[in-house]
Amino acid sequence: MVTTLADTRRAQHIAERVPDPELPMLTLADLGVLRAVTIAADGTVVASLTPTYSGCPAMAEMRAGVAARLREAGFDRVAIRTVLDPPWTSDWITATGRRKLAEHGIAPPLAAPMRPGGPVPLNLSPTRRTVACPRCASVDTEETSRFAATSCKALWRCLTCREPFEYVKEI
Repeated sequence: MVTTLADTRRAQHIAERVPDPELPMLTLADLGVLRAVTIAADGTVVASLTPTYSGCPAMAEMRAGVAARLREAGFDRVAIRTVLDPPWTSDWITATGRRKLAEHGIAPPLAAPMRPGGPVPLNLSPTRRTVACPRCASVDTEETSRFAATSCKALWRCLTCREPFEYVKEI
């Protein structure tokens, strides 16, 4: 089967628009989990996804969503690959994705910690973060729970406007 660059671009465009099942205001491209879309020599569209963390329960829905959208667009053969190396980092969330999170009252993650090659150092001290409130921009905030509705978010409260908000954890 002969495929064109236009076919690959169309498949990429379709896959980029698939919403994240847990944060539906974001697309998989906004979240940074859509790594690549290619078309194999036999015409199979291959979409590569990286989970946000090992065991992420949303991966099955992400795979199904990308496959369904591509098939609806007329691509008969679709394969979804899971790519684990390099591992996803919250730094891959796009500027558009960070803006969308804030617009929906969810604080985007801070910069992920630098991870030099080799073992990850163990820090037993509490991590001190300054997370700005997505509603009023105050940094007078506090974490109320390390876990929220999903494992990748924490609950915070603004001490200025008194509003609770979720924070996407940096990874």
